[in-house]
Amino acid sequence: MPFIVLGVVALLVVLAVCSFFLRRHAEADAPEADWRRTDEVFRDPSTARLMRVWLDAQGGRHYVPESRLGPEP
Repeated sequence: MPFIVLGVVALLVVLAVCSFFLRRHAEADAPEADWRRTDEVFRDPSTARLMRVWLDAQGGRHYVPESRLGPEP
């Protein structure tokens, strides 16, 4: 029984650590050339990063950390 509890705790710790290094759905390092910048900005509650919303030609939403952006296009 103690091994099961320790295994579950270890798995939760590994998942928590990995979540800091993995991108979330629709998150990108930088906007693509054909994406349109929006005025929508929000603070990601799980990472506390300021995120900008960008739209692609099909209307898909992409989230780019505001601090990684260069000058406004």
